[in-house]
Amino acid sequence: MLPPELPPLPALTRAEAELIDRYLDVVDSLGRINPARPGDTYRGLRAAQALVDRAAALRDALELMHSRGENEVHAPTLARALRVLDGERRTARVALPPEPGDRLGGGAR
Repeated sequence: MLPPELPPLPALTRAEAELIDRYLDVVDSLGRINPARPGDTYRGLRAAQALVDRAAALRDALELMHSRGENEVHAPTLARALRVLDGERRTARVALPPEPGDRLGGGAR
């Protein structure tokens, strides 16, 4: 049985696509560094080292958009692209995990 087909990416400019890709690279690195998540320090160290280059690439993608006259971020379109690219799961790795036994995932109130 084949997995369900993913929805298509929305139409993006090349610069917007680069922005999304570089943003998710940064998010993935931050998720690996997150001290509230299990893992070894070497993995976090490697991710922190990579974060510097990935943040610079994100900056470059934004500079490219700006230099091309793309001065507005079209949030609804970019949010759809992030969802298609599993952005919700990937960005959740940056947040604090829910406390054990917390069904709502809200932590302390």
